[in-house]
Amino acid sequence: MHYLIPCILNTALGNVTLNKHKPWIETSYHGVITENMDTVLLDPPLVALDKDAPVPYAGEICAFKIHGQEAPFEAVVLNRTSGEGVLRARGHVDCELQKEYTFVIQAYDCGAGANGAGWKKSHKAVVHIQVDDVNEFAPVFRESVYHATLTEAKIYDSILQVEAWDQDCSPQYSQICNYEIATPDTPFAIDRNGNIRNTERLSYDKQQHYKIMVTAYDCGQKRAADSVPVHIDVKPVCKPGWQGWNKRVDYEPGTGSKQLFPKMHLETCGGPLSSVRVMVELQTSHIGKGCDRETYSEKSLQKLCGAASGSTDLLPAPSVATNWTASLLTDSGRDSDLIFRFDGRQAANVPDRVVPQNLTDQFTIATWMKHGPSPGLRAEKETLLCNSDKTEMNRHHYSLYVHNCRLVFLLRRDFTQMDTFRPAEFHWKLDQICDKEWHYYVINVEFPTVTLFVDGMTYEPYLVTDDWPIHPSQIDVQLTVGACWQGRSMTTEVTTPRFTQYFRGSLSGLTIRPGKIETQKVISCLQACKEGLDINSLESLGKGIKFHFNPAQSVLVMEGEDLESVNMALTKVSYINSRQFPTPGLRKLHISTTVQCFGEDTCISIPDIKAVVMVLPPSEPRITITGVERLVQLADDFTTPAGVVLFKDIRIISTVTKTDADFTAGKTHRLGVLEVMHNLDYCDVLVIGEELNPEEESLEIHHSSLIGKDEGLALTDVYLLAAGVDSMLHYEQAIRQVRYRNWRPAGLLERKFRLSCSELNGRYTSNEFNLEVSVVHSSEAVEHVNHMVAQPQYMRPVHHPLMVHTLNSNHNSGTPPAATVVIVMCIAALVVIVVLGIYRIHTTNQDGSKSDEDGGKEAEMDWDDSTLTITVNPMEVSQKEDEAREEELEEEEDEDEDELAGENSSADSEDSGEEEETEAHNIKGKLEWDHHTTLQY
Repeated sequence: MHYLIPCILNTALGNVTLNKHKPWIETSYHGVITENMDTVLLDPPLVALDKDAPVPYAGEICAFKIHGQEAPFEAVVLNRTSGEGVLRARGHVDCELQKEYTFVIQAYDCGAGANGAGWKKSHKAVVHIQVDDVNEFAPVFRESVYHATLTEAKIYDSILQVEAWDQDCSPQYSQICNYEIATPDTPFAIDRNGNIRNTERLSYDKQQHYKIMVTAYDCGQKRAADSVPVHIDVKPVCKPGWQGWNKRVDYEPGTGSKQLFPKMHLETCGGPLSSVRVMVELQTSHIGKGCDRETYSEKSLQKLCGAASGSTDLLPAPSVATNWTASLLTDSGRDSDLIFRFDGRQAANVPDRVVPQNLTDQFTIATWMKHGPSPGLRAEKETLLCNSDKTEMNRHHYSLYVHNCRLVFLLRRDFTQMDTFRPAEFHWKLDQICDKEWHYYVINVEFPTVTLFVDGMTYEPYLVTDDWPIHPSQIDVQLTVGACWQGRSMTTEVTTPRFTQYFRGSLSGLTIRPGKIETQKVISCLQACKEGLDINSLESLGKGIKFHFNPAQSVLVMEGEDLESVNMALTKVSYINSRQFPTPGLRKLHISTTVQCFGEDTCISIPDIKAVVMVLPPSEPRITITGVERLVQLADDFTTPAGVVLFKDIRIISTVTKTDADFTAGKTHRLGVLEVMHNLDYCDVLVIGEELNPEEESLEIHHSSLIGKDEGLALTDVYLLAAGVDSMLHYEQAIRQVRYRNWRPAGLLERKFRLSCSELNGRYTSNEFNLEVSVVHSSEAVEHVNHMVAQPQYMRPVHHPLMVHTLNSNHNSGTPPAATVVIVMCIAALVVIVVLGIYRIHTTNQDGSKSDEDGGKEAEMDWDDSTLTITVNPMEVSQKEDEAREEELEEEEDEDEDELAGENSSADSEDSGEEEETEAHNIKGKLEWDHHTTLQY
């Protein structure tokens, strides 16, 4: 604020006040100031007038005063006489902070005198100030990146809109006047409003993603400092169907269940749906008998499923004991799944010793069958199993055959009760009989009721025909598989017995169980698949999802009204294979979908999906048999009732090599060798060389020591077979009971045996363990070696957290000091020399009477002349007198220990020992040594 000093005019006439008028200014002013400047251009200019002019002071303008808001301006008087002034900014003026200012201004004269007293002020004038903008800011985009999606083969008016802004305050500099695509050669354009469009039809197959850079200009042509990236995805034309699934899913054995479609979802292109129905089918018809099942023999499978004993396997694996199937064709590509293929020319006669002889009113016939329609217009009967007259006549006692895609079971009873019509033929008409797929058929006979089970489902015959019973005769019958045996035709002149009614198809596991029928539980177990579809968590499916499995769990049907619930439910579907060693290879997956809309049956067509599950090869086990490979026994030991135990030290182990396989890159990384425990299904002891003479020798086994497992043991004149699924431990126990007897060993020098074992019906076989048994006829060449034979080095297990079963820890790996070994060997040599002498004289005096004393002979008198050889050098006796003294002292200590141990033996043993000591004392110094025996130490 400026204060006026009143001017006092002193004249000769005296002091007189001359300031009569107020200053005058315009009523309003308009000004403009450019930001960052300090001078305001006013319109009109700032001028104050006073009517007191030219009177000094009163007619002069001394100040301008600004009233109102705290405006950053000040008014300055340029000329007091003319009243001119100027409006200036007192500080920084920023248009972005405030664009306009309005305030009031007044003018003041200088008063009545020099002291400024009596000053006057003008009226108030309104001043409007506008701040002019400077283009100091560049445009900035509101987003750091933009995304858009368009459908191929379509031209868009606007795919998306980008937007930039400017901090400048004026419309000229704050508005964006232009956008520009900075990326060259792109099929896109942009307008001044920021709308991006495509200039040509894009192809999803050609390019699926574009990235362009966009810049902006304000109306002052200032360019944006940074361009913005715009990502544009091209999607194919919307086609309803499943998305997010893989064509191949790898399955590693032993990993439980694995999700098949973890990211799968259904694209419906926005159509309103009322329900979705999905069917997932696992196609495994090319694997074994329709899916991955255990490949044990049929008898072993029955044991695993708890079936009653007593069944007869009519199609066993060909072997020496079961040679009637050797001529049949087998399907070798089924991973040890025993399948016999009949092409209308093969059949087999079952030996009489195998045929069940006690079929009563209750029995069961079971088989796996794969059969297709018969060729030709007039189909012939195709016989699976037939029991007919062997000679003279052609009567069929019972048979199972296929005729015109009908399964027929014939059962003709004998005249044992009454001469009346009785049910004889039972017919079933089923699609499964000729669908070229594997099915499991079980016929339960509870005469006169016959029930058929197909894949666990019950079917009653649609037709039953009666017939007369068969007249009894003395004609032998012949049981055949794959055809029917025609002993002699009654209607033709065929006199040569032959096969007729050949079967065309595949069979496996054909069995008969007399006296009992199979239960539903066992039938379901025998035909159950080991692989199938599964749902990880049934609780997570939700109440709106309905699902259903077929009995084999190869087909899953899911249905729901909510699309998201169906998508979530399908991600829970998984594949599982519970076999320890599953069959590797592909399993096809087929998914079909039906979508219903509101008020319509079907509204969207969903293409089917075809994928595969690749079951990776399992880590194959290596079955190893170890033990003593050479056994030396006295000839008399073979004649005892107990015989000679062949494999008392046998050991069976199984190991696998675990690898971390990268199958896509073709690389494997070995992790270690693990010992695993699994079952075996047979072990056989084969005689190498000349066959056993049943009049002189035999292989035997004490069934009572096998804990009820003797059903799987078969004895032939060539070898002893232990068959049936069981643990390796039980097989060890059984094999250790195998004994060889020979009650005429005079001409026998040695016998060789070979032991081998198998898992999964021959899929995995062990090494061939060879055992050589030498027979010693003369005590002159006997050396006690059974306790001296070095035990074989068993395979040491690699300890691993995943190990299922560990080896016996009884094998000590410690090695005694060398001095101790030498001492023990020397003592043993002296003992052997004494015992040999005693035994030589004793046997000489007995004159052939040792056969009466064989019962008291110890089983450990096993000798081998190839292991221990001791030579005594007389020239070295004088050099070793000190050592001999030490050995005699140690021998006396050993004899004392033997006496202490002998106190617990029987009285007969003590008497025998006293007699031998007496004889040894009487013949001391008179021992005769066989020149064939050389002793070394």
